[in-house]
Amino acid sequence: MKHSSEHLCENFQAAMEVLAKPWNGLIIATLEGGALRFGEIGERLDTISDRMLSSRLKDLEALGLVVRRVLPGPPVRVEYELTEAGRGFHDVATAISKWGELLAAATSPRGGGAKGGPARRAPKEQKDPKEKTVRATTASKATARRALARTP
Repeated sequence: MKHSSEHLCENFQAAMEVLAKPWNGLIIATLEGGALRFGEIGERLDTISDRMLSSRLKDLEALGLVVRRVLPGPPVRVEYELTEAGRGFHDVATAISKWGELLAAATSPRGGGAKGGPARRAPKEQKDPKEKTVRATTASKATARRALARTP
């Protein structure tokens, strides 16, 4: 385990280690409906890259939460399905969803909670259009200084 704390249960910490990695909880929740092919998982999690999805599926398979099954072809197809341990995430997902409702209620500006809709984010700060940002790397510090010097 990367992080550990003596006052917390080791099993709790092991579970948190899995959920701490981006996409793991969402992939497991996506597979709760049954076996899916790689492309189907990617379509349902439309912002995950193929490389990240592949990496996370390998991690989850190594942990014994997902099984990878090669189906004979042609064409050969690969599908992923939750193991018994992976299906145990269902109760966790339900609890997280309930907690999410409480979080939404606590952060709602209207105090309307889940019935009032999701909490709204504060508007992003507007930058002065005259302000220029230059990213300087070691090789281009002189160029950056010249660019900043030309800025009115």
